[in-house]
Amino acid sequence: MAKTINGFSKLPKLEKIKWLAEHFCADAALATRDFATWQHPEAAVQRVIDGFAENTVANYVLPYCIAPNFLINGKTYAVPMVIEESSVVAAASSAAKFWQERGGFHAEVLGTVKLGQVHFYWPGNPQKLRAIFPDLKARLLDSCSDLTANMEQRGGGILDIELIDFETVEPEYYQLRASFETCDSMGANFINSVLERLAATLEDFFTLFPGLSDVERDAEVVMSILSNYTPQCLVRAWVECPIHSFADLARAQGMDAAALAHRFARAVRIAQIDPYRATTHNKGIYNGIDAVVLATGNDFRAIEACGHTFASRAGQYRSLSNCIVREGIFRFELEIPLALGTVGGLTSLHPLAKRSLEILGNPSALELMCITAAVGLAQNFGAVRSLITTGIQQGHMKMHLTNILNHLAATSEEAAAAQHFFQNQTVSFSAVRSFLEEARS
Repeated sequence: MAKTINGFSKLPKLEKIKWLAEHFCADAALATRDFATWQHPEAAVQRVIDGFAENTVANYVLPYCIAPNFLINGKTYAVPMVIEESSVVAAASSAAKFWQERGGFHAEVLGTVKLGQVHFYWPGNPQKLRAIFPDLKARLLDSCSDLTANMEQRGGGILDIELIDFETVEPEYYQLRASFETCDSMGANFINSVLERLAATLEDFFTLFPGLSDVERDAEVVMSILSNYTPQCLVRAWVECPIHSFADLARAQGMDAAALAHRFARAVRIAQIDPYRATTHNKGIYNGIDAVVLATGNDFRAIEACGHTFASRAGQYRSLSNCIVREGIFRFELEIPLALGTVGGLTSLHPLAKRSLEILGNPSALELMCITAAVGLAQNFGAVRSLITTGIQQGHMKMHLTNILNHLAATSEEAAAAQHFFQNQTVSFSAVRSFLEEARS
């Protein structure tokens, strides 16, 4: 039977599932049942979810978790996190509890500027383009006043439009770089709509502006699109305490508080020196950040792309966090771009995203930036603390034990016995399998 199809997007969902199961699954009946199982019980909600993307046949389920005890800027939060990786929420919760007793997390927003670009080629004289740009800029701003009116009423809109010259690296290539304030909105649709209007106005300008030569009228607008690199949409989060506050934690590892603090700082320093370590170090930060971004209906792909670019801004990929131990004080901090929103997009459409924002107290975009950065810092603290003490696998594999038991089809009695046995044993797939085989024999 043919595995290609025309008009798949126009089929009803059940017909999509039937075709998919019959052509690509070993057991069509079982596959059909599996896809049908992962639907929201309320048809109206499912229709909304189906509208998020194309060709939807089911919902892909991830754990929706809560990390309690986050004290951030003097306010206590229970933070929703959507993630499938074992031990992430446990590490975040542990770090939150640790710092709750030491003054909590602090965070401040350093900027909220978002950027968009219109890319074009100008075959004329560069000085002439720069000379006519003030007139062009005025026309550009006026042309999209109807699109920006509502955003301006909320305190946002276009902040500036710059002419950027890339002729030294690409002949005749220029761009309009527009900066935006989108308030509590993520702003992607707003920014892209404005940029497309700017591009159309630019094309008209090249056609109609008096005094341009025929060569200059051949200027070409290539594309217009927002940039997910937003280094001015920045938040800083930090924790700090006297070094002696680490005494109990250090004693459990057979070292003094100062030694533990300096060991932690060295681990972070290594992530600033070595890109191989920095990649995994920053991935740990995004374990926390992505989980909050997903839970609140924001765009985790844009957030990650921006953060990794920011980590490379000095010409080498480095740690996004920094640790300072000085004059008896331990300070651990994170500076990261986070272009988040609390209105628009999925934030009010997805039922759990809406609920997440309610749990967080319906925060502004600025407050959500602070919360998310604090969770990223907490996750990073938990990971580095484990790495320099017990090692990362002890906690991770104990959390992973349940997944291994499910994979090996353990009964509830077998799972309870395994959980008890592995309290003081190294967890591995082979060790758990051997335990079950022995128990069953």
